[in-house]
Amino acid sequence: MPSFSKTSLDRLNTCHQDLITLFTEVIKYYDCTVVCGHRGEADQNKAFAEGKSTKKWPNSNHNVKPSEAVDVSPYEKGGIDWSWEQGLFFAGFVLGISERLYADGKIKHKIRSGVDWNDDRNIHDTKFKDAPHFEIIKK
Repeated sequence: MPSFSKTSLDRLNTCHQDLITLFTEVIKYYDCTVVCGHRGEADQNKAFAEGKSTKKWPNSNHNVKPSEAVDVSPYEKGGIDWSWEQGLFFAGFVLGISERLYADGKIKHKIRSGVDWNDDRNIHDTKFKDAPHFEIIKK
């Protein structure tokens, strides 16, 4: 059974409890790595400058404490699989798990993925493709 490294756990533990609960369940079935939880000002502005984020500090869900966003990628054959296709597959898996946890009352928020920002189940209208990104939806 897959498990998170200490680094992944440290990153995940900077996140909102719903994200911790979600990915604690996901890792039981799908090997993955936590790339980023909370981001400070320098890291957020660097992500923006590199085109990895559309938001400058402090406007990202990664910038609050605890972080309301997390970047998690599938871990395949000894490395991170950054492919869009694998990201789509992984996002679908994560969203399925999140729906079950939400329905069971184990998490309090629905989850959105960076493959479908407007949550309309149409990935073709997604301009900024960020497959590793997952965030809580505040109502």
